[in-house]
Amino acid sequence: MRQIVLDTETTGLAWEKGNRIVEIGCIEMIERRPTGRHFHRYFNPGREMEAGAQEVTGLTLEFLQDKPPFASAIDEFLAFIEGAELVIHNAGFDVGFLDYELSLAGPHYGRIVDHASVLDTLAMARERWPGQRNSLDALCRRLGIDNGHRKLHGALLDAELLAEVYLGMTSGQGDLGFAVVEPAAVGVRIDFDPTVQARARVLHANAAELAAHEARIAKIAAKSGRRLWPEAVAADVPEPA
Repeated sequence: MRQIVLDTETTGLAWEKGNRIVEIGCIEMIERRPTGRHFHRYFNPGREMEAGAQEVTGLTLEFLQDKPPFASAIDEFLAFIEGAELVIHNAGFDVGFLDYELSLAGPHYGRIVDHASVLDTLAMARERWPGQRNSLDALCRRLGIDNGHRKLHGALLDAELLAEVYLGMTSGQGDLGFAVVEPAAVGVRIDFDPTVQARARVLHANAAELAAHEARIAKIAAKSGRRLWPEAVAADVPEPA
């Protein structure tokens, strides 16, 4: 499965008020592993940043002044996400802004769901931990993911953290090691022959280990007043092959 973990930063909280996307960050994963491919851009929104948005992102209109508009990257962005599953935290927010940007560029671009499916990790977290805080920072703390370097909101950094959060929520997998991913590993084919079976190595306890086990069982039996397991036999212990 091809997944794109996505995050955006915006000039404010509501696209309905004319707020725009100023940054987008995307991380590609195939079969739940980062490939090393990403899509990251800053955009000139053509309007002021709201004070709250500037405070949490650290982005200023001065920094964004020489950046291109969102429309200049739409074709490249859509090609990057085409046919994938988008993994987004609070997807309604980001998808709403993305659909707004597509509508401004022209009706022929359609909507995000015309290009990719969407999975909302906030909805997943609320179902798993109802009544608890389920922000990205809260989930990082809950899942033991290091986010100490997240001093400000940034689309690419947040996408990387979200990828680890998503895998932590769905499989318990922790740190992905984004810094050491080798893109060349993507697409490597490994041939598997089902007719070849590896011999399993069986390790047997030796006499000393059995004696220690028996002593432990005897101690438990003395405290509980009954023996839970049959007597251990230390003789004729087979040696490992």
